[in-house]
Amino acid sequence: MSTRAASPNAEAGFQGQIPPVEPLLSEVIATLALAAHAYLTEDEGRKADHRSAEIAIDVASAAFERVKERLEPDQRLAITQMLTETRLTFVRKRGT
Repeated sequence: MSTRAASPNAEAGFQGQIPPVEPLLSEVIATLALAAHAYLTEDEGRKADHRSAEIAIDVASAAFERVKERLEPDQRLAITQMLTETRLTFVRKRGT
């Protein structure tokens, strides 16, 4: 067993290279948008969870606002469209 301390990057699971934050946040935003849609879906015996959907949308939107200037224009447009569609679905489902 080595007595040398592991580097912080190795402890965090990064194998010699730290990934850029933009693709990570894009994945987080997309995951949260998909989660919001799942929370809004009513299945057999399960009601929509509007509160969780709203939290997912709010966090995704905050992350996007923080990173949008660092994204490529096509990425920015795709995420904007995804969040807009998610918000519209939320408003539509909340009103029913």
